[in-house]
Amino acid sequence: MKIIKKILLHPIKKIINFFLKPFGYLITHKNNFIDYYLHKYASYEEYRDIQIFHNIRKLNTIWADKTTLNRVGKLVQGKIKKRTIRGLCHGTRNGFEQNYLNSLNIGIKAIGTDISKTALDYKNSVQWDFHDVKTEWKNNFDFIFTNSLDQSWQPKKAILVWLEQLNEKGILILEYTEVHGPKGASKMDPFGVKPSVVPYVLTMWFGSQISISHSVEKKIIKMN
Repeated sequence: MKIIKKILLHPIKKIINFFLKPFGYLITHKNNFIDYYLHKYASYEEYRDIQIFHNIRKLNTIWADKTTLNRVGKLVQGKIKKRTIRGLCHGTRNGFEQNYLNSLNIGIKAIGTDISKTALDYKNSVQWDFHDVKTEWKNNFDFIFTNSLDQSWQPKKAILVWLEQLNEKGILILEYTEVHGPKGASKMDPFGVKPSVVPYVLTMWFGSQISISHSVEKKIIKMN
């Protein structure tokens, strides 16, 4: 029903905006006026089942792109001066992220996680809910990379767990785009925050416990 509604409204919105634009007005989605959105589930089981359903539905779809992962590789190589760089990628679905990073031949040895049991079918993947503590992962990784924070129903808890998985000099790398904002939030992707607001949210949650830097580059995505 939501898809049908979107298909019906889109051409109507374009026509109305065509006439309104010369006067400085546009019709836009209400979530464009908020900085932060978090969907509420009836239970953890509802959250888990929805995530698994969409994982399986999109199993052959890759959101990660080589351009971004090359940037991750260069960043990690420049900051972590070790022969073997241990990495953890959260929410990797079919394992593309960790396996591409491993293929760069710069010393990265990464594994990935996904909540669905389908993770077991892919190389270097572990079935795991990234909100949960895994004792042997604590203080164990040089870097963590994810573009799946929008799939968290408890984002502050998730990041806290990830920070604890890093060693003393480890770095957390979050890929964040406009698609991850409030407009894109839903039952499938419960957390949405505008990219420009992400540093403020992280500061509000963690204060001086963390330091933040960011870089901006166009994402090149080829859907498979």
